Amino acid sequence: MRDNLGMIKDAAEIEDLAKTVDDNGGAYFVPAFSGLFAPYWRSDARGALVGLTRYVNKGHIARAALEAIAYQTREVLDAVNADSGVPLTELKVDGGATANDLLMQFQADMIGVPVVRPVVAETTALGAAYAAGLAVGFWSGLDDLRANWQEDARWEPSMDKDESERLLRNWKKAVTKTLDWVDEDVR
Repeated sequence: MRDNLGMIKDAAEIEDLAKTVDDNGGAYFVPAFSGLFAPYWRSDARGALVGLTRYVNKGHIARAALEAIAYQTREVLDAVNADSGVPLTELKVDGGATANDLLMQFQADMIGVPVVRPVVAETTALGAAYAAGLAVGFWSGLDDLRANWQEDARWEPSMDKDESERLLRNWKKAVTKTLDWVDEDVR
């Protein structure tokens, strides 16, 4: 969206662009640029933008790109839940995408449980600092670290379950359009 298509100049702009529309307009973006990973594991897949009509505009495409993150997360979590038998009760998120409130709400709607963003969104760096602090005795133990964690925002699922399942069904249909693009003689 930013680097190759030039639709936005900064990643933060995608939320404003996506908010110009009420939904994805029937467009689905499957970012299988190097194949599809979990839960598909298909190296022959390639990215696709499907469901385009003359009604679809760049706001719909931006929204479809954001929604793709939530659909992929939903599918991985469905696989984890099936394998573990332990249902997810909330999803704690981190990283740059968590600054996107539209995405976080859509994620909660897709997985059907609350999504929680911490005050410190870059938890990889924080985890490294915590590990170093534990190693040198700055922290007494894991309880100190748990007490240091703070919630910044929480999104509760609000979408009708039938609607979220319809959207997921269409996402899965879009995924099927990305398969078998790479033949053995293609480099």
